Amino acid sequence: MNIPVVFEDEWLVVVDKPTGLLTIPTPRNEKRTLTSILNDDLKERGKLYRLHPCHRLDRETSGLVIYAKGKSTQKKMMDEFKSKGIGKKYVAFVQGTVVKDQGEINKPIEFRPAITKYRVSQRKKGFSVVEVMPLTGRTNQIRIHFKALGHPIVGETKYAFRKDFLLRAKRLCLHARDLEFLHPVTKKVMRLSVDLPKDLNIFLDSHG
Repeated sequence: MNIPVVFEDEWLVVVDKPTGLLTIPTPRNEKRTLTSILNDDLKERGKLYRLHPCHRLDRETSGLVIYAKGKSTQKKMMDEFKSKGIGKKYVAFVQGTVVKDQGEINKPIEFRPAITKYRVSQRKKGFSVVEVMPLTGRTNQIRIHFKALGHPIVGETKYAFRKDFLLRAKRLCLHARDLEFLHPVTKKVMRLSVDLPKDLNIFLDSHG
């Protein structure tokens, strides 16, 4: 499977994850994940190191994922995530018309603080295109917060019922587009961005 590499140096690899792949196995111990595909490729190419994920995306969410070439670098990156030193920006298609041009959702998740900022970039027929900046990193935070706002993500099946919405999609319309972070070794500010994947662009074009 062709996994696009967005950035690579001696310590890190950043890839553009396609939808439909887990980052790491769940307790069901799935054999085929983004991490296994990348490490199987390294093994086939005779590389002696392994890649270690520094964070994860949902199975259906596409976009940027950071991997470390070693456990010590992985720990530094994970510490940066924990200290909120990573700037993340997603693109989401959400059901209905979001009236406010920008806003903040401040709603705890499992009794822990959770804050998501957003800005509407387009209003289409039946849905809105939103840039999303999660300031905390709770599991499924963006999905839960937009459901709470009354605008679940198009394609959502976990936190909303498909039958409640006319607009359908083959997958969750959520894409991790931008990352900004301090490189754990070189201390250089890294700003990485990827385009919307083809399927989301097709969805946009067909629901003008």
